[in-house]
Amino acid sequence: MPASPSTARAINDRLALGLLQREGPLTANQLKQLTGLSRPSVADLVERLQGSGLIAVVGEAGARRRGPNARLYGIVADRAHLAALDVRTDGVSVVVTDLLGAVLAEASAPIGGDTGTGTAVERAVALVERTARDGGVRRLHTVAIGAPGLIDPATGELRGTSGLPAWHRRLAGALQERLPARVLVENETNLAARAEQREGAAHDRDTFVLLWLGEGVGAAVVLDGSLRRGASGGTGEIGFLPVPGTDQLPSATRCDGGFHSLACAAAFRDLGDEHGILKPDASAADVVRHAAETGHEAYLDAAADRIAVGAAAMAAILDPGCVVLGGEVGRAGGDVLAARVADRLAAMSPLHTEVRASPLGGSAVLRGALLAARDAAQDELFGPRHQAGTGAAR
Repeated sequence: MPASPSTARAINDRLALGLLQREGPLTANQLKQLTGLSRPSVADLVERLQGSGLIAVVGEAGARRRGPNARLYGIVADRAHLAALDVRTDGVSVVVTDLLGAVLAEASAPIGGDTGTGTAVERAVALVERTARDGGVRRLHTVAIGAPGLIDPATGELRGTSGLPAWHRRLAGALQERLPARVLVENETNLAARAEQREGAAHDRDTFVLLWLGEGVGAAVVLDGSLRRGASGGTGEIGFLPVPGTDQLPSATRCDGGFHSLACAAAFRDLGDEHGILKPDASAADVVRHAAETGHEAYLDAAADRIAVGAAAMAAILDPGCVVLGGEVGRAGGDVLAARVADRLAAMSPLHTEVRASPLGGSAVLRGALLAARDAAQDELFGPRHQAGTGAAR
């Protein structure tokens, strides 16, 4: 069945908005060329989108051109403001942006393990409110939170997980109560995968696995362009994978003895100590980066051996064709470490698996949260419900 006039208008409007988001300001003639719509259809959609406050004239094209045909139309960036949070066990980072992603303010605050749950939640909420004010934002439209732990696929809420602070679960509800905003929660590794797929190492892949190597170890699975969560939201909990090279098996409540024991940040710091390259107060990323930059073959070989165990398991089960090494350690090792892991995978599996180092590293979670917030806000703002009552029906 052909689309109704209102549905066709909504589709055309969303197409034009998507182009303006990706390409930046465009003239009506450029919109006509890129959409394939007729000149009257483009004129109608420009009128509708201006009437709904989603686009505005932002300049003129060409130094010598004047008049209606030279007008550049762009998305109204302050139509909505967004906040993204990266929640860690010891603190939280916040970034506030406009609808197009321009950063207006950002901040971080430590939250110690001895901080009471109520106090920790209050500090995190106050940080979000203060950062918004610093960015000149009176009202946030959408807030996206990236946190460790499992997200219940039925409710979208963070599930209670042993070893994680209680304030993590309380934060989303507290923000929802204090802010007139939509609040989203997502697993941190899944958000990092979103960022890698859109802007990072997997920008040209529809199927890949992100192996997150940081203080914790996890994986995100993207198949045919879609993030896979599993029946309980636990797809990618590779830290619990039983592996050779450890002296015990993981349990239902602790991943000690699983892949986590081989490839977490503490393990790579200990490995540096064994090879004599651990400096005082050095992080795991510092150790791995030093080894990569100085060509410390023994350390890099040992690190690659460990990472390849988990990567090979994901490759054998999923055949993703591409594994991205993310997190602080994955980025620190760069192409040098990724190449070594790829060599080991080639020797261990008949399935061709490319290994790439993340260019985003620790910032991927915050970037992914921002993309999630922006997508959610645009889905609402760019929908036909917000364009009704303008010039669309004429």
